[in-house]
Amino acid sequence: MRRWVPIIAFGLSLFAASGWTQERRPEVTVEDPFIELHTGPGRGYPIFYVAERGEKIAVLRRRTDWFQIEVPRGERGWVHIEQIARTLDMEGEPLDVPGFSIDDYTQRRWEVGVQYGDFGGANVISAFGGYGLTENLQFELWIGQALGRFSDSEIVHLNISHLMFPDKRVTPLFTLGAGTINTSPKATLVSTTDRRDSMAVAGLGVRAYVTRRFVFRADYKAYVVFTSRNDNEEVREWKAGFSFFF
Repeated sequence: MRRWVPIIAFGLSLFAASGWTQERRPEVTVEDPFIELHTGPGRGYPIFYVAERGEKIAVLRRRTDWFQIEVPRGERGWVHIEQIARTLDMEGEPLDVPGFSIDDYTQRRWEVGVQYGDFGGANVISAFGGYGLTENLQFELWIGQALGRFSDSEIVHLNISHLMFPDKRVTPLFTLGAGTINTSPKATLVSTTDRRDSMAVAGLGVRAYVTRRFVFRADYKAYVVFTSRNDNEEVREWKAGFSFFF
């Protein structure tokens, strides 16, 4: 019997947050002996250019702890926040690097997280990833594992969630979706087979920006499982968890 539990180290919420808009691109001066430009927003990306002390650079946008900059020659690359924080603004003062706030939360696009709760009397842990289609609509993929007394279930479904007040610290949300559930009985005396069924999902929940990089989310969902037998099954689920964006 195949068993797995989705493991994500504390839920992560990835918001494509930008501290500056297209209209506000601060120009700063390199104060360190040099700063290194990476081809992408991460230390694993190769360094392709070095800007030297006294060189003026334009800060274009932010992705997590990395900033895309442009040098006078036109090259664009990514610099870590530690080096950006040591540059000087037009007045010769250290650049004030904005921290994460509710404004970053409202500009989110990508999100992943983890929740724990109850699925029809069984313990369930779920991981999800989402993408903001608009300010109010988010596309989500959920993968869960329910561990019951008599059977285990693997749950996969795609949802569309509607956020009522995306610009508020706390907002209710409504969910519709569809997916599959694979049930593996734990019987030992007789031979049993796993069962895979389609299902529909409807739910409501609440989501709250807590502080800095943390988001809390709680969901209540109703599942209708379309079985191969004469009657369908209805399962109720509640879960709660934290997300962490950077």
